[in-house]
Formats: sequence, C-alpha cells, structure tokens
Amino acid sequence: MAEHVDPYVLTASKIKDPPTTFLGRLKFLGPSFILSASIVGSGELIATTTLGAQAGFITFWVILVSCMVKVAVQLEFGKHTILTGETAMQAFNALPGPKFGKAKWSVWTVLGVMIIKLLQVGGIVGGVAIILNIMAPVFSIPFYAIAIAIVVALMIYRGYYTYIEFISLGMIGLFTLFTFASLYFLNFTPYQITWGNVWTGLQFNLPKEAVAIAIGAFGITGVGGDEIIHYNYWCLEKGYAAFSGENDGSEPWRRRANGWIQVMKLDAIIAMFVYTSVTAAFYLLGAAVLHAQGNIPEGYAMVETLSAMYTESLGPAAKTAFLVGAFITLFSTLFAALAAWTRQITDIFGQVGWIDFKDFAVRRQTIAILAWIIPLLWAILFIFIKMPVIMIITGGIVGSFLLFLVVFAVIHFRYVRLHPEFVPNFLYDVILWVSIFSIIAVGALGIFKYFGQ
Repeated sequence: MAEHVDPYVLTASKIKDPPTTFLGRLKFLGPSFILSASIVGSGELIATTTLGAQAGFITFWVILVSCMVKVAVQLEFGKHTILTGETAMQAFNALPGPKFGKAKWSVWTVLGVMIIKLLQVGGIVGGVAIILNIMAPVFSIPFYAIAIAIVVALMIYRGYYTYIEFISLGMIGLFTLFTFASLYFLNFTPYQITWGNVWTGLQFNLPKEAVAIAIGAFGITGVGGDEIIHYNYWCLEKGYAAFSGENDGSEPWRRRANGWIQVMKLDAIIAMFVYTSVTAAFYLLGAAVLHAQGNIPEGYAMVETLSAMYTESLGPAAKTAFLVGAFITLFSTLFAALAAWTRQITDIFGQVGWIDFKDFAVRRQTIAILAWIIPLLWAILFIFIKMPVIMIITGGIVGSFLLFLVVFAVIHFRYVRLHPEFVPNFLYDVILWVSIFSIIAVGALGIFKYFGQ
C-alpha cells in the first residue's frame, strides 16, 4: 500500500485479489516478522536465558509451550482484523462490560498494563546502554540510555510500515545465525548438551523457585499479549484488511477475505517456527552454561554474565561478536516495540476521546510525538531503577496477565462477532481451545504455586 494513504480506511480502490499459490503468498508476508524483531530480543536474550540459568533444563517445556500455543490466539485475532478492519482498541471497545467515559473497561485495562510495561522496555534500554558502555566506556551508562532513546525516536517518528518491516528483518538475521553457531560449538566444551538433558526439560515440572521467572518468560517469549494486540496494526498496515475490502456481504468479498486470511495464517506460522527455534537455542545455552556455573544475569553485570554463554563455546574472542549481536538484538526490540507502542497508545487515546483517531493527520502527529516521549520514559525509568533484568521480568509477568484479556477478546471474536461464512472446522476450534486452556492453565498454575505455598 502507498505510504501516504491511510491504511486504516477501507476503500474500493485498495481492493486486491489474494495470491493463490504458496510462492505468491510468500511475497505478502511481513506482520509476524515485525513481531519477531521484538520477540527475538528481551524474551530470548534476557528472560529465556535467565530462566535457563536459574532453573536449568527442567523448565524447557515452558519455553516451547509459550512459543507454540499462543499462535492460534494470534490467528483468531488476525482473522478478526481482516474481516472487520477494526483496530485493536476499536475491537476491545466493543467487548462486553462497563464503560468509563467513552471507553470500555478493557481499553482502560490495556492502558494501565502498558504503563507498567514501561518498566520492561526500560530494562531493554538499560541492556543496550550497558553493552555500549562495555564497548566504549568513555561515556556513562545513563548517557547511553538517553542517547539510545533519541536514536530510536529518530528512526520511528516518521517511520512507515515498509521501512519498519525491512529494518526489523535485517536486525534479527545475523544474531540468529550466531546463536545457532554458539549452540553447535557448545558440543566441543564441558557444557555439551545431551538428549538426556533435553528430556528432563520436557517433563512438565515447575519448581516453586522458578515460578516467577517462568511466568515472566511465558509472558515475553513467543507472541505475548501485547504483541498479539500489536499484530492487528501490522495486518492493517500491510493491507490485509484493505485488500479484502469492506464487508458488503458479497461472494467476491468472502473470497478475497478468505484468501488474505490464508496469507495471514502462513505469515504467522512461518514466524512461529523461526522464533520457537531461536528461543529454544537461547534457553538451552542458558541452561547448559549459566546454570552449571551458578551465574544468574542481574544488574549492570547482566551483559557480562550472558556473554559467558558465547565465550565458553566460541572462546574469548567471541565476546566482541556477542556484544555486537546483543546490541542488534536488543535494539531490534526497541525499534519494533516503539513502532507498535506509538500506534497502540494513539489508538487508545482515540477510543477514550482524547484525539480524533480517524483524522489521518492528527493520528500521524500523535504517533510522531509519542515516538519521542515513550523512549525517553523508558530511559528515565532505567536510570532511576538500575535493575534491567527485574524490570524486564516484571513486564513479562504483567504481559502474562494481559494474555487473559486477549483470550477473553478472542473468545468474543470467535463466538459472538465472527461472520457465519468464516466459522472454522472442528479441528481448528480444538486447536484454538488448546491454546486458550494452555494460556489460562500456565498462568493459573504460576499464580497458585507462587502465592499459594
């Protein structure tokens, strides 16, 4: 779609027939890979390795379940986006429940969660600042935190979708390859991983001492609650809903919508395989090396501790490569997160009546202003708190609770608002409910074990 055209308005001029071949569909992938740029960052590099360091191999199953089960919920969210053309907060504002002012309880809840999740991304800013300070200690960590906030604001405040998609994909590629190389070379060290190690992590055990970190990791790894919400904006800006056109009840509309839903499903599933593989690699590195050493990433020493995963497997010379790769990975999270946050908060402001979201110029201006305010808040929080791992895990725990709200929304989409022509088959519903019950069960188990003993 042309970048100067409002992607949130469905008009006849935007209608496009969906591709019918696998190769044709590949040309229209993208939204899930922007999410991957965010996922392959705080979740993998910090939360996942921290869980592995603390619990060892025993909670490997948490990571795999986290990555795989949420995709069905993401697919249902994306389907609703294509069929209605609604933004995430417009959809949330149509959920049942009380209204406070112009917005429903669900919209206000998301706003409250996002305020708390400022801590999470503030921790990521801190991680990037620590890396830069190690590489070039001439400036202080707080200086770098503010500098990073300014750089990411400059990159996003006028960022268009195509640009965001391209940069997101580029930033995760090299470090992904480096991580798999590190996992491979671990075979030539005392920390070699055996199939027995992996099997112990697939027994669905969850020690109480690992509950908090597991809940945080479950909220961050894979597609988190906020990222499922963000998927809505990227599907809209990619053009899936606009290409389908407004629902006029006609057979051509049903055919187009179904075709673009198929493209969206392929987009989400391919991305799931990518981030699940990378997440598993990060976890195994943390469990094999850091747990054996008794090193838990924390405070300003977080990056030094994490670098041990690479120096143990690739040698001391790998530290520089790790620092560069870690910078790219964490910065990709900041980049993708800020792009999504600016859109989501602007959407919230529209629903509560603070701005006219339908006015394209007003929306673009609000996004540009938030692109400066949000990262500066991230940086300031880190400078005052100085505990990046705790900040990130706190955000992950809050993200786990946000998943409950997302599940409620998805059930409403499926059973109340779904167009009758798009009711799925029995197998799809089974998979969706496995996803829903898994999210609820892991969250409830964590709450029970953490607070009930």
